[in-house]
Amino acid sequence: MRNRVNDALKEAMKAGEVERRSTLRLINAAIKDRDIALRGEGKDAGVGDAEVLGILGKMVKQRQESARAYEEGGRLELAEKERSEIGIIEEFLPQQLSQEEVDTVIADAISKAGATSIRDMGKVMGVLKSKYTGQMDFGCVGAKLKRLLG
Repeated sequence: MRNRVNDALKEAMKAGEVERRSTLRLINAAIKDRDIALRGEGKDAGVGDAEVLGILGKMVKQRQESARAYEEGGRLELAEKERSEIGIIEEFLPQQLSQEEVDTVIADAISKAGATSIRDMGKVMGVLKSKYTGQMDFGCVGAKLKRLLG
């Protein structure tokens, strides 16, 4: 995953794509920040692909919130810039699951985890995150699980 980002950065630099280059550098910086944080915790392995997907998902969510705030403030040009960055970041994320697929995956995860109450929500989330990181919005999944298990 890290190599894909670096290769895309090199291509953007060669092609003179300033905005794309800037966004890819932000992705690299976020990954390196996480590497440094892991080293501080005594882990030398560095960030794996699953963790990179989590970082990218978080970056998308941050930009969605920023774009919404800019729109509410009447700063449409800044909102458009955020949306452009979202498009670039999403190129590295796996295909998002449809609403029907998310519902099916949640039902499967509940049965695999043997979940019967809200106390089992962490087990179900663990099953989902191990397989579907970057493919669904876990904030929405959490709300659905609370309704289903609560």
